[in-house]
Amino acid sequence: MFAKKPEKSPEDFWREYEEKTGEKVLSRGLGKYISGWDEFDKKKQNSIWGLIITTSGGFRFHHFPQRSIFDALTTFAATETPKEKTIFIPQDKITAIDEFKETKWWKKIFSFSPPRIVIKYTDDADGTEKQLVFEAEYTHRNPNNQ
Repeated sequence: MFAKKPEKSPEDFWREYEEKTGEKVLSRGLGKYISGWDEFDKKKQNSIWGLIITTSGGFRFHHFPQRSIFDALTTFAATETPKEKTIFIPQDKITAIDEFKETKWWKKIFSFSPPRIVIKYTDDADGTEKQLVFEAEYTHRNPNNQ
């Protein structure tokens, strides 16, 4: 009949990711792109989900193609979901990484807002400072980082 594809463990995925990039994964998480990348902003593609990854070489946002029934109902024909895409900012171009979390207990209870991550970096084209904005739903820091 149909052969079941063997499932890859998370450890295998991250080991292969490190081998593929040649860089050590320092932290990773699930997040949503909000703004700051011209390619996505011009096409009005926001709220794109993917992996937020910091490595020894820089910052990556890796979007995997997805389509769900909810996406089909909420997405209009004018916008398209991008194909697999990785945004990469080299470590030497990053000027700041800021994380904004709600700290007031009463705001945490009455209005949920996930932490925002803002990556500030120097643009190669003209040397201006730009910023990327993400919401992080889940993060994991590698305890083995030196």
